[in-house]
Amino acid sequence: QVQLVESGGGLVQAGGSLRLSCAPSGRTFTSYAVGWFRQAPGQERTFVAAISGGSYYEHSTYYSDSVKGRFTISRDNAKNTVYLQMNSLKPEDTAVYYCAEGPNGGVADLNYDYWGQGTQVTVSS
Repeated sequence: QVQLVESGGGLVQAGGSLRLSCAPSGRTFTSYAVGWFRQAPGQERTFVAAISGGSYYEHSTYYSDSVKGRFTISRDNAKNTVYLQMNSLKPEDTAVYYCAEGPNGGVADLNYDYWGQGTQVTVSS
C-alpha cells in the first residue's frame, strides 16, 4: 500500500528550519534516485530536489531554483533514509511534500515509480 513514508513536516515561522525524512516501507531503498516534490493548494506538484542512488561514498544532487541554497538533500545508507533539510523557509514553501523513487530521477514526476503519501509543511509569515 504505502511505498515510501515521509515524516518531519510541521508548522514553522518564516526563516526557520525543518528536516524531512523519507524511508521505504518494508524494504530498503533500491539503487534508484530519490526525489522530493511538493504541492501547494490549487497548484500542480512541482520538483524540489533529487539525489542519485550513487554509492556509500558519493552522490549527485539537483535542486530547483526556488530552493537552491536553502534546501539540502542527503542520504544516510546506514539508516536507510533520505533527508531534506530546509532552511530559511518562506511562506511560499508551504505545501505537502512528497518523496519518490525512480530509475533515472530528474525533475519530472513521471520518472518516479514509488511515492509516499506526503507530509504537510506550513510556513507562517
